[in-house]
Amino acid sequence: MSDPIPIVKMCNIHKKFGAVQALRGVDLTLYKNEVLGLVGDNAAGKSTLMKILTGAYLPDQGEIFIDGQPVYFLEPEDSRRMGIEMVYQDFALANNLDISSNIFLGREELLFKFGPLKIMNKPLMESRAKRLMQHLKIDIASVRARVENLSGGQRQAVAIGRATAFNAKIIIMDEPTAAMSIAAIDEVIALIKRLKAEGASIIIISHRLEDIFEVGDRVIALRQGRKVGEMFIHQPDIHHFRTDVVAYITGARNDFE
Repeated sequence: MSDPIPIVKMCNIHKKFGAVQALRGVDLTLYKNEVLGLVGDNAAGKSTLMKILTGAYLPDQGEIFIDGQPVYFLEPEDSRRMGIEMVYQDFALANNLDISSNIFLGREELLFKFGPLKIMNKPLMESRAKRLMQHLKIDIASVRARVENLSGGQRQAVAIGRATAFNAKIIIMDEPTAAMSIAAIDEVIALIKRLKAEGASIIIISHRLEDIFEVGDRVIALRQGRKVGEMFIHQPDIHHFRTDVVAYITGARNDFE
């Protein structure tokens, strides 16, 4: 049986910022209904690689394929049209707006538009936001609540909810559990498991190896802009998993030299 076609395939990706070579020929694959952990020390190239996948950066060299077809992203809207969404570490939420307004920010449902005049369909957005929160089993009292009044776990849930609200098939999460309480981390991990159960393909950038072990199927390690390791995650073998991943991150091991 032949291997399935990856939902994402990035080949020989290079990126340079001035004199700094951020990525040096990185390959990455993501399969349908897979959770992929992307790990590495600071400045390993993780966020740069994902920003290329989302169209925020243009690669200097390399190719990207979605469902086996070559794509060229000139801006983030191009990747969104292909069903790619990124949840950033700072959530990228507007604290002064309520939950429904954040979910539809930039994609508002309109009742009326005439030139620069726009009247938003607030009841429709609130109704859809409420259904989304219920579907994802996110415990929030009201979608009218301001984001500034939410806990860290709830904010992350809203950011993830926004990413899934518009038929995203590839979700990228940058440090989804950073600086959270244990209870909030558990909520986010449970949400990621539900998304996977519903068929989503997810890439998680994280320094918390426990989170990747808990929800991941496979891990790719970067170091100084190069891919140095790739391995499947086997649930009974957490000790060896941690040892191998730390070896990749610190430079003690490189499977692609």
